[in-house]
Amino acid sequence: MPNPSPPRATALTATALLLLGALAGCGDDGDSKDEDLSAQKLSWKDCPEPSASEGGGDAPSPLPGGDTWKCATLKAPLDWDKPKGDTIGLALIRAEASGPEDRRIGSLLFNFGGPGGSGITTLPAFGQDYKQLRTRYDLVSFDPRGVGRSAGVKCENDEQLDAYFQQDGTPDDDAEQRTLLDSTKKFNKACEKNSGKVLPHVRTTDAARDMDLMRQVLGDDRLHYFGISYGTELGGVYAHLFPKKVGRAVFDAVVDPTQNPEQGSLGQAKGFQRALDNFAEDCTSKTQDCPLGDSAQDVKDRIAKLLKDLDGRPIPGVFPRRLTQTAATSGIAQSLYSQEFWEYLTEGLQQAYDGDGKVLMLLSDSMNGRDQDGEYSNISAANVSISCADDKPRYTTADVRAKLPEFRKASPLFGDYLAWGMVGCTDWTVAGAADHPDVSAAGSAPILVVGNTGDPATPYEGARKMVDALGKGVGAELTYKGQGHGAYDSGNKCVRDAVNGYLLNGRVPSTGTVCS
Repeated sequence: MPNPSPPRATALTATALLLLGALAGCGDDGDSKDEDLSAQKLSWKDCPEPSASEGGGDAPSPLPGGDTWKCATLKAPLDWDKPKGDTIGLALIRAEASGPEDRRIGSLLFNFGGPGGSGITTLPAFGQDYKQLRTRYDLVSFDPRGVGRSAGVKCENDEQLDAYFQQDGTPDDDAEQRTLLDSTKKFNKACEKNSGKVLPHVRTTDAARDMDLMRQVLGDDRLHYFGISYGTELGGVYAHLFPKKVGRAVFDAVVDPTQNPEQGSLGQAKGFQRALDNFAEDCTSKTQDCPLGDSAQDVKDRIAKLLKDLDGRPIPGVFPRRLTQTAATSGIAQSLYSQEFWEYLTEGLQQAYDGDGKVLMLLSDSMNGRDQDGEYSNISAANVSISCADDKPRYTTADVRAKLPEFRKASPLFGDYLAWGMVGCTDWTVAGAADHPDVSAAGSAPILVVGNTGDPATPYEGARKMVDALGKGVGAELTYKGQGHGAYDSGNKCVRDAVNGYLLNGRVPSTGTVCS
């Protein structure tokens, strides 16, 4: 979503990584007239430091045992309808399997969400979580087209983005609405000016075709896949296009594939509100006094008052910027992606009540891909570009105003914020492809679908919708009764054992299995 609001379905790993610093990258463009791209040989080399568009930072640390992460560039058609035409370079990263060669299954391809998250930076940052999977798989991830060094979309510069994310994303009158729409149109035109050639070719269907090319070049008969957040939508589209090529696949933090953008935004409003309710209940149920209020409702009332006050009177944030209502809202949303972030939300709110908005602004910066040097990754530009190319509906201010009561009922705190996000694609230069993705995958191998009951960004109900949409006998649903975005990276042993048991040994958990 192109206004100052949470990306469509970014995985915790991709957003949390922006607080910690990013790790690696690669990429290239070229021409291909008669070359058989499926026969290309990849040149794997030590990974350089990540580009600014990937989030910056240091090159990835050595792997246990002294092995190193390797990066390569895959050539893919710019336009899959013209496979012999111009090519783009897709950045890949790999850690080779640590176990015996005769136990190796193949490559396990990861997508961590967004759309717009850099797999080049995310996989090594959280690679330790996948240590057991590496015993039998080469761990592989990539910057999808439009992201990072894979023909990364460029829109506004850092100074312009600072202003863009400071604007009022929840307008209260006609003048504020015009300002928001003008700012959104300006952002969209900058994307067209700076990246017009690639914008028609960043749809999820294009990325799915890229993944099948990766499968072939990596030498696998079937695609073994781990998709998180938006990565579940990408995986579902792949399964629809190439059902007979699906190997062992896991979808974690599941996008509801049956929803249009309005329904998805409304679902997120409910999801983030539920997560905020859980945060407030957790704070006030502890034995010591909750520093944010005497009851869960008191906690939420104080947050609502803070945001209302910030609408007219921003407070100092990260100098020289001030914490606005919109920045505070996105910072709160970011902190709800993981229960581990709740302590930062508590600290940030305490400081904001005392007139210091630094912590909440740092959380907001993390959501938007801004580092401490003021440089932005291209996660927001890529998120907008892919979402608008995928999503057919275009919403007007009249549509938003008509839906505001329903959004406010779903979430008094996040409702306006997410409702106004629907205007982001209205002036987009590329027509959207469909109301929602087609993930029907008759004939596919089993896909393990993992839903988290406390997930704010991809609400739990989406897991069952994905299972139904994949088709009979394809999806196997696993429920995790937890908090935060996603289940596997929560560290829950039951979830880890179930996922590892399938990916490593082919054991599909019974549908309806519950972990807590």
